[in-house]
Amino acid sequence: MALAKLGVVVLDCPDPRTLARFYAEVLGGTVKAEEDGSWVSLEVPGGQDLAFQAAPGFVPPKWPAPDASQQFHLDLDVEDLDAAEQGVLALGATVLDAEDRSRSWRVYADPAGHPFCLCAC
Repeated sequence: MALAKLGVVVLDCPDPRTLARFYAEVLGGTVKAEEDGSWVSLEVPGGQDLAFQAAPGFVPPKWPAPDASQQFHLDLDVEDLDAAEQGVLALGATVLDAEDRSRSWRVYADPAGHPFCLCAC
């Protein structure tokens, strides 16, 4: 028997509203912000909700870096890798590892620097 149920995945970032809007454009959903903007939630339709928390002094993860861990990343399932790539880049993502076009996944960073993968797996 489980001891707990996963509630929400929270990403630290310098600007929660901006990062929530980025993921809302990628995943769909409804953005809900606390009045001061230090905590913003994204209710993802049919999926796990995400939250974004203001983190003073935020330092983005490094990827790949043998001396620093990325801590975690999101795998986002897509039907068309090329179309999804164009979409996330237009929204402000950056390419981390997408040279091998024969793979079923590509790695990007969101505007705050968190790695995520687009996967046609």
